[in-house]
Amino acid sequence: MARGRSRRGADYGEFWPGYVDALSTLLLVVTFLMSIFMLAQYFATQEATGKDTALKRLNRQIAELTSILSLERGKTKSAEDELAALQATLASLQEENNKLSGFALSGDEAKKSAEARISSLSTELDSQKEISSEALAKVDLLNQQLLALRRQIAALNDALEASEQKDREAQDRIKDLGERLNAALARQVQELKRYRSDFFGRLRELLAGRKDIRVVGDRFIFQSEVLFPSGSDQMTPEGLAAMDQLASAIVELERQIPKEIDWALQVDGHTDAQPINTPEFPSNWELSVARALSVVKYLISRGVSAKRLVAAGYGEFAPLEQGNDFDSLRKNRRIELKLTNR
Repeated sequence: MARGRSRRGADYGEFWPGYVDALSTLLLVVTFLMSIFMLAQYFATQEATGKDTALKRLNRQIAELTSILSLERGKTKSAEDELAALQATLASLQEENNKLSGFALSGDEAKKSAEARISSLSTELDSQKEISSEALAKVDLLNQQLLALRRQIAALNDALEASEQKDREAQDRIKDLGERLNAALARQVQELKRYRSDFFGRLRELLAGRKDIRVVGDRFIFQSEVLFPSGSDQMTPEGLAAMDQLASAIVELERQIPKEIDWALQVDGHTDAQPINTPEFPSNWELSVARALSVVKYLISRGVSAKRLVAAGYGEFAPLEQGNDFDSLRKNRRIELKLTNR
C-alpha cells in the first residue's frame, strides 16, 4: 500500500496543474452563465413594458447558453479522455512496479520511486474523478436553468399573444364606436341643418321687409345700425323690438330640437376698420364683444336658455367687405347669428 500511494503521488504532481486550470475556466464560465441567467430573469419581469424586447434578448441568451453548454460538454469529454490517459499511465506504472519486484536489493531505490509515482497518480486520479463529477453536476444544473428559461419564454409568448389579441379586439371596438359616433354626429348635423333652415325661415317671416337684416350662407346678419347707436353697446328701441322677435323664434326652436342634439346659437360682434378709443371701449375688440354680450343678455332676459347662447367678438378682423368706402364699412358693422353644434 505504501508503494501504491507513492506512485499515485508522483503522477498527481504531473497532472494536477492542468486540471486546476480546467476547473478555474469552468468556474468562470459557470459564473458568467449565472450572470446571464440573472439578466434574463430581470428582463422577464419587464413583460408589461417591453415584451418584444425581452423575448428577443431571451432568445439570444438561449443561443449563448446552448453554445456555452456545448463548449462545457466538450471540456468534460476532454477531461474524461485525460482521465483515461491517466488510468493507462497508472496501469503502465503498475506493470513497471511488478517488474521491479523481481530485481535484487540494489534496485530498491528505483522501485520506491516508481511506487511514489503510482501513489501520486492514484491520488490525482481520485481528485480528477471528483472534479469530473462536479463538472457533470454543473452541466446538469445549466440544463435545468436552460429549460426554465425556455419555459419562461413560452409563458411570455402566451402572454404576448393574449395581449395582442386583446389589443386587436380593443381596436375593433374603438373602430366600431368611432363609426357609430360619426354616423350619429352626421345624423345630428343633418337634423340641425333642417332646424336651422326652419329657424331662419321663421326669422325671415318675423323680420320680413327689413333690408338691413339678411341671411348670408349659414348666418343671419343684423347691421349694427339696426341694434346700436354708433360707438355704443346699448340697444335702440328698434333693436330691442327685433331682439324680441328673435327671442320668440329661439324659444320656439328650443321646444322643437330634440334634447340629444347639443346645439347653440352663436352671437358674433363685428366692427368696421375705423379705430375707436374711448374710456369705455379702448379698441374695436372691446366694442364688438360688448355688443355681442348685450344681445346674449337680452335674449336670456326674454326666456332663452343661457346654455344655448355663445358670445364672441371679432373686432375689425373678419370683414365682409374689403373696401374703405361708406357702404363697405357699414356692411362690416354687424351682429351675426349662427346655429351650430357645440
